[in-house]
Amino acid sequence: MALTRELNELVCRYDKYAELHRSAAMRDLEHSVCGCAYGSTSWTTRREAERIAQLLELRPTATLLDVGAGTGWPGLYLAQLTGCDVVVVDLPLGGLRLALERSAADSLSQRCVVVAADGAALPFKDASFDALSHSDVLCCTPDKLGVLRACRRVARDGARTAFTVIALAPALADSERLIAIASGPTFVDSPDDYAVLLGQSGWRLEERSDLTAEFLQSMRTELEGMRARADALAEALGADEFTERIKRRQATIAAVDVGLLRRELFVARTGR
Repeated sequence: MALTRELNELVCRYDKYAELHRSAAMRDLEHSVCGCAYGSTSWTTRREAERIAQLLELRPTATLLDVGAGTGWPGLYLAQLTGCDVVVVDLPLGGLRLALERSAADSLSQRCVVVAADGAALPFKDASFDALSHSDVLCCTPDKLGVLRACRRVARDGARTAFTVIALAPALADSERLIAIASGPTFVDSPDDYAVLLGQSGWRLEERSDLTAEFLQSMRTELEGMRARADALAEALGADEFTERIKRRQATIAAVDVGLLRRELFVARTGR
């Protein structure tokens, strides 16, 4: 599978991030923000994951597909919490290796499968899964509609999907839009509102929740934590990378704070 240059750079960056998770300082920082440490690249907190488990109606007989889960968050936690089986899908191999290690450490190996695949080209049969999730994935991929359609294809009748996404606020002026795109994830710009994309891909929207306030608080907590652990993080990341991350986080916080970016949770179901 050929990746665009921009997407390939993103995959390589996430691969590097996964290896950095082995640093105690990085794990400690993630735990302070999310309430757990899986090496996650999303903003899903432990409390939010528990809400998603309820929304997806997960149970021991269910099979969950977690797309773009990388190191296994939150899919592995949802499997541990509810007893469901989970299939973790992503492209960065470093993250998937960590997911395998974590599934073994958490005694989930018999209920977890890890697959290297593109979320828009899922290598599974039609109607294979009872529930599907992805955390801040669509804002990091160019083919948003392709991912939603692929997920719909492999979802069983009556299956639910729940996902979070960072998006541009509506009705931005051209100058505001440029700032929001520069301050958000690599592919934060979307061709349509996600409610529209869900309808185009065959999903029926059931719930839409604004998580922007929680997102802003998580980013502020992370920024404070980065500054408090500056020496250890600079050693783990490298001084230049650490400085760049501080600047990037400050820019995103500023964009969210003035209403240019938002984060939302969508819940949808197959069928009419």
